Formats: sequence, structure tokens, C-alpha cells
Amino acid sequence: MIKEPRAVWAVDLGGTKIAAARVSRSGKLSDYAQVRTPSAGGRKVVEAVVELLERMPAKDVGAIGVDVPGLAWPDGRVWAPNIPGWKRMPLGPALRQHFRLPVLVESDRNAFVVGEAWQGSARDCRDVVFLAVGTGIGAGILAGGRLLRGHGELAGSVGWMALRDRFLPDYKKVGCFEYHASGTGIGLAGSREFNRPLLADELTAMARKGNRKAMAVLERSGHDLGLGLSNLVDVLNPEVIVIGGGVAAAGNMILEAARKTMKQWGQPLAVRQVRVVRSRLGTRAGLLGAAKLAFDDCDRLAEWNKRA
Repeated sequence: MIKEPRAVWAVDLGGTKIAAARVSRSGKLSDYAQVRTPSAGGRKVVEAVVELLERMPAKDVGAIGVDVPGLAWPDGRVWAPNIPGWKRMPLGPALRQHFRLPVLVESDRNAFVVGEAWQGSARDCRDVVFLAVGTGIGAGILAGGRLLRGHGELAGSVGWMALRDRFLPDYKKVGCFEYHASGTGIGLAGSREFNRPLLADELTAMARKGNRKAMAVLERSGHDLGLGLSNLVDVLNPEVIVIGGGVAAAGNMILEAARKTMKQWGQPLAVRQVRVVRSRLGTRAGLLGAAKLAFDDCDRLAEWNKRA
């Protein structure tokens, strides 16, 4: 019999670190801890998650919610391209067997948008896009309060949106939108401009100090980001687009240009309705989203058991 838990363990599993916390029904996060993701990948990563949770307080914990950097199938198996050996890793079944608790496994982008709609910048909104702009670009999408998944759980792969009318070979690896507007793409654009290797955060620091060339690169990147935003607004008509990831740290140096381009290119009524804001939760979005999804899943099963 599935009961309605008072608290859950939430796990934010990434390619470089694993974070976990206890989350209450009110969204209070406590007992935060993190470890490095084992570089060996495979079962070593599952073991690291188990060891991390075993050290956490178990009082009132009735379920586990995990977000992963890839695809999560309904049976709890995971494909994560940046974790070696994770082509269909049975993460959910392994955690269920070890802890004897219900386990909900979800893609990180979906957890991010749920977290922001629950406790963050899109609180209580039902039509939301969370755009993660970091090393890559991906989106979590709520439509009418429900996650938009797509036929193969691939909805939100927005890094592949076309912004240009000429295909470059590099688009084949990461997609056009991601190539031009991600943190990696911004760093490459800066490297070409200054003829030396640069990261996006280094370029941002230069722009903050008044370097005009750096500011121009960020403005061009903001324009590309705005083209992507206009496409999302036209297709989805969201109430809020939350920008998260490392590029959000650049703030208005990128977002001002992005909003301007979005308003110029987007459907006139839709761009007047949408708000484009920065994430309020930052790295907590995945933990809170995974927790909320775990609570909802337990509540759904508990209600089903009551009716059965």
C-alpha cells in the first residue's frame, strides 16, 4: 500500500556531481549533501547514489525522486550520454530494491521546470518553459500544468532548433541553437573574436569591465537566444520562460538583447503575454522538481489504492 509521504529524498544526478537532500511537502530543503560523480560510470554511479542516501536522515521519508541528465523511461531506466555505460541503466529498479521505497526517475529538464513552477520564478504558473542554457541547451515544458514529453520523451530538445538558413557541419553534433547560444557556443564565439581560448564566464567578466568587443559578442549571442525564444513563444504561448544554467549569470548583458529580438520576431500577442525571467532556484531547481514529482506520483498511487 502506497502511503502519502511527509518527506522525500531528492537526488540531482549530474555528469560531474551528485546532490541529494531531504524535502518536505512544503518545499523545505534540508540535509543537503553532494559527492563527485564517479568517472568510471556504470554501476559505480548507482552505488554512489545509494551511499549518499544511506547517510541521510530517513525520518518520515516515504519516497525517492531523482533527476538525471538524459532520458528516463517510465520503468526507471536511464540513458545519460555524459555518464559512461548509461545506455539503459536500471537506476530506478536498483534504488527501489535497496531502499524498499517508491522511486520516481525523471529527466533533469523536466524536473527543473516542475521545480520552478512549484517554488521558483514560475510559481503557480501552468504554461511554463524552463530553458537551461549552459554547456548545452535544453528545455522543460509545462503545458496546462502537465509535462510535455513527446512521442519518444524527446520534447524539449530545443538545442536543435534552426536559426540559420545554411547548415554548418558542427550543427550535426549539437544543433544550430545550441551551437550559437549555449555557454559553449558563446565561448567559441569569443575565442574567434579574440583569437585565443575563452570561456563564456571569462567573456562575461570582460564585458562587465567595459570591454566593447566582449560586449558585442554577448549582444550577438543574446540575439541568437532571442530567436530561439521567439520560436518557443510562437509554438507554445507560455506565460513564463525561465532562463537557467550558467549563461543566466550574464543577466541583462544577454537577456536584454534576447528579449528585444524575441519581441521583434515573435507572434505579437504571445510576446506581449510572456515574461522572460532568470531562475530563482538555481541548482535547487532539480532537487525540488524531483521531490515534487515523487510526491505527486505517491499521491496518485495512494488515491488509486483508495479507489481499488
